[in-house]
Amino acid sequence: MSKNDSNERAHRGTWKELRVSFDVAVERLPQALQAEGFGIITQIDLQQTFQEKLGVGFRRYRIFGACNPTFALKAVQTDSRAGLLLPCNVVLFERDDGGAMLGIIDPVQQLNAPDGPLGDIALELGKRLARFAQQLDAQ
Repeated sequence: MSKNDSNERAHRGTWKELRVSFDVAVERLPQALQAEGFGIITQIDLQQTFQEKLGVGFRRYRIFGACNPTFALKAVQTDSRAGLLLPCNVVLFERDDGGAMLGIIDPVQQLNAPDGPLGDIALELGKRLARFAQQLDAQ
């Protein structure tokens, strides 16, 4: 793994500077997730929340809770405590230069896999989330 790969995987996930704008990414995100079997079950707009609750201006920043029901069921059937790690978080924010940054949780790290009992599930989720990121950023 290169130093850049290591930096991109920091903070329990993968980070990618997108070639598309924040607005385009927000528009494409639900369909790109759906193509990999995920639905959005939560959405938090931090810019709006910080303004309303704290009176603080902040960059455009969204947190999406993405769930693949088939894999969520398998995970909690394998280990009931896996629910603490659900849903898979996807982060999208506007960088200072106006571009968009995408962050995706790493299910292998979150589920203590591939060596743990949830390894196969985590690996498949990781593959699906990587394909989602590629589709989201397609020109």
